[in-house]
Amino acid sequence: MTKVLVIEDEAESRDIFLDSLEAEGFEAIAAENGRIGVLKAQEHLPDLVICDIVMPELDGYGVLTTLRQNPLTATIPFIFLSAKATKAEIRQGMDLGADDYLTKPSTIEELLTAIAARLKKQSAIKQCYAAQSQQVLEASSAETAKSTDPQSILPSDPQLSEVFQFIEANYHQAINLNDVARAVGYSAAYLTDLVRRQTGQPLHRWIIQRRMAAACSLLLETNQSVEQIAEAVGYRYTGCFFRQFRISFGTTPQVWRNAQRTQGSTLS
Repeated sequence: MTKVLVIEDEAESRDIFLDSLEAEGFEAIAAENGRIGVLKAQEHLPDLVICDIVMPELDGYGVLTTLRQNPLTATIPFIFLSAKATKAEIRQGMDLGADDYLTKPSTIEELLTAIAARLKKQSAIKQCYAAQSQQVLEASSAETAKSTDPQSILPSDPQLSEVFQFIEANYHQAINLNDVARAVGYSAAYLTDLVRRQTGQPLHRWIIQRRMAAACSLLLETNQSVEQIAEAVGYRYTGCFFRQFRISFGTTPQVWRNAQRTQGSTLS
């Protein structure tokens, strides 16, 4: 069942959202402020987050920033739902990495449509990652597999060369958006907008793609344990690596390894 976390400090609005989501077959999780919302996101790992902006203890911007810095929650689709509706406010939310921004008052139909669109996009991303994994397999099965460079998964963009060079040099460490921004001398918000505008994807997804490409190579070409590979590609916690690999390829690293090696033996 698809899990949706609703972070909203107004009890009446929160209850309406929860009832509507449950009526549509979602597993709805509630949080009454931003601090609790972050904790519940880390505990439940929802498929999507809906979040107000003006809240006590931690506002919506703080929630999004915190979630995007944690590898475990960085890729969860995030929708702002707020009465803050100026162009600058909407831009701020999108620059921080929000996937959508709805202004209050919004109908339940508008909210459900936005949720469906985000989940569809997330599914498309998973399929893209799956296709990339197949490309890695084909390259590894070919005679020139040993010369295949996973770095090629990163875009070749002169304006972003320093950004992607830093990712290439450091993806095996626990780097995040702020680390890259400091390294290249940009603000995190500006860098997020620049990379999304130039490549169509936020920066943290490029870090994930680079790590997943390296993980696939190690799974195919070595007998290292999954725990060793997780550490080698920049994940402090094996559980985070397992979750991201499953999101990317729809299965676990060990099952993927066995299937690809079996297929590779058949092809040869």
